[in-house]
Amino acid sequence: MDRLETTSDILSPARRNVLIALKERGEASADDLAESLHISPSAVRQHLTGLRSAGFVETRPERGRPGRPVDLYHSTRRGDAVFAPSDGSLTLELLQDLEAEDPRIIDRVFQRREHRRAEAFRAELDGLTIEARLSRLCELLDAEGYLARWAAADDGTYRLTFNNCAIWNVAEHYRLACTSELDFLRDVLPDVGVERAVHRRDGSYNCGYTIRPH
Repeated sequence: MDRLETTSDILSPARRNVLIALKERGEASADDLAESLHISPSAVRQHLTGLRSAGFVETRPERGRPGRPVDLYHSTRRGDAVFAPSDGSLTLELLQDLEAEDPRIIDRVFQRREHRRAEAFRAELDGLTIEARLSRLCELLDAEGYLARWAAADDGTYRLTFNNCAIWNVAEHYRLACTSELDFLRDVLPDVGVERAVHRRDGSYNCGYTIRPH
C-alpha cells in the first residue's frame, strides 16, 4: 500500500522558503519570488505548483497590464497553519462555548491572555535597546507562529509586520483578538508609540504596526 503524503513531505525546505517569502510579500508573482530567493523563476514555479496542488497557496490573475495576465500567488488558511503551533492557546470552539455560557466572559479571557503574554515578554525585553527589543520580540512571536519582521524607516520610526496570524481562526470571529494584539504590543513596548498601519481584517495580507520612539 502506498504511504500517504504528509505535510512534511509536501513542505520540503525549499518549498517552505518559497511559502515564507510569499507570506512576507503578501501576494507575489513567481518572478518576484525568484528575485527575492535568488533562484530561477522556473524553479519557483515548480515549487508553487506543488504548494498550490496541496492547498497551501492560491492564485489570481493580475489584469490591467499589457500582454498575458500574470498569476499572483497568496497563502491560504492551510498555508497560515504551517507556522502556527498546533496546540494554540486560543481555540474558536472553546471561546464559542464560553460565550454561550456568558457573553461577558470573552472580554475577560482576551484581557487575561494579553496581560499574561505581556508580562512574560517584558521579562525577555527588559534593558534592551529599541532595535534589540524588536529583534527579540520577533523571535518570541515567531515561536507563536507570527512570522514577525521589523525594519527601520527613514523618518526614525520602525515598522513591525506580522506576516502570519497565529490566531486568525479566532480573529475572524472576534475583533477583540485584534484589539488585544495591539494592547499587547503597547504593553511590551511601553516607552514608544504603537499604531496599527495595516490590518488583515481590512483586506491586507498581513498586519503592520508603526513603532514611533518618543
